Amino acid sequence: MELTTVWFLLVAVLFTGYFILEGFDFGVGALLPVLGRDDRERRVMLNTIGPVWDGNEVWIITAGGAMFAAFPEWYATLFSGFYLPLLLILLALIVRAVAFEYRHKRPEKQWKQRWDLAIIIGSVVPAILWGVAFANIVRGVPLDADHEYVGGLFTLLNPYGLLGGLTTAALFLTHGAVFIALKTNGEIRERAGTLAFRSGLVTIVIAGSFLAWTLAIRGNTLSTVFAVGAALALVGAVLAAKARREGWAFLGTAITIALAVATLFATLFPNVMPSTLDPAGTLTTANAASTPYTLKIMTWVAVIFTPIVLLYQGWTYWVFRKRISVANIPPL
Repeated sequence: MELTTVWFLLVAVLFTGYFILEGFDFGVGALLPVLGRDDRERRVMLNTIGPVWDGNEVWIITAGGAMFAAFPEWYATLFSGFYLPLLLILLALIVRAVAFEYRHKRPEKQWKQRWDLAIIIGSVVPAILWGVAFANIVRGVPLDADHEYVGGLFTLLNPYGLLGGLTTAALFLTHGAVFIALKTNGEIRERAGTLAFRSGLVTIVIAGSFLAWTLAIRGNTLSTVFAVGAALALVGAVLAAKARREGWAFLGTAITIALAVATLFATLFPNVMPSTLDPAGTLTTANAASTPYTLKIMTWVAVIFTPIVLLYQGWTYWVFRKRISVANIPPL
């Protein structure tokens, strides 16, 4: 297997890990005003992701770094053409991170409400915009012969792109509701389980429509297999949520997200950014890649350090695996 293909797969794996792990973070943040009926319940929700949210964000930093080093042409075109959506995502993540740290600094109700709003916005905006961005990467964007993006912001806000944004938002919302049900006890667990089932039903319709449209645009045998697998996993997750089998439901939503991302990358390959103007402007794993020597060095670095990172993050989740409830949250 060529190193360009290896690194295309590694970038896909990094984005998959990011969407699975950060996906439930976004879902928890978005559901803060829905499931958290008072301050203690909202603190329970935030504590479910408190030990892990910053580690989950490392995946996107690594994915961006891998793109920059392995496919610099792809990185340059993506981050220049999608500058405004990616900037909004970055600002939203910064605001959310600040909110996590500052929410508890003062006891006033209004102070907490303002930072709660920041968490909600910082969770909803990236959840939508990541779907818009990846949908447009798959659909293709106007690139000239020099691989330069010649469209504008409204070029990205096409029906397929917007449906992609709704899909990721719905998936992450359901994923987050299942995670809350998995990590809590008491009334909040019951409400989260009920919401996971109901939102899952809506997600089936939205995600199913998006995957079907994706296959109609650029589908192939492998992407079709992944899309069918994602649909079956989502149905299984919804049924598990209804039966209050939170562990199986969470596994189902995680597999759904993984196979949905796999569908998009399988649809793309060997392209990384199709051009809707001129086939000569399409970026591929070949014309967007770094030199073979660079890819070889990066491969050795990845082989050495990736297992260490995975073991550390796995250990973190194991340490903080127990459920929590309002009884574990002292009143302020």
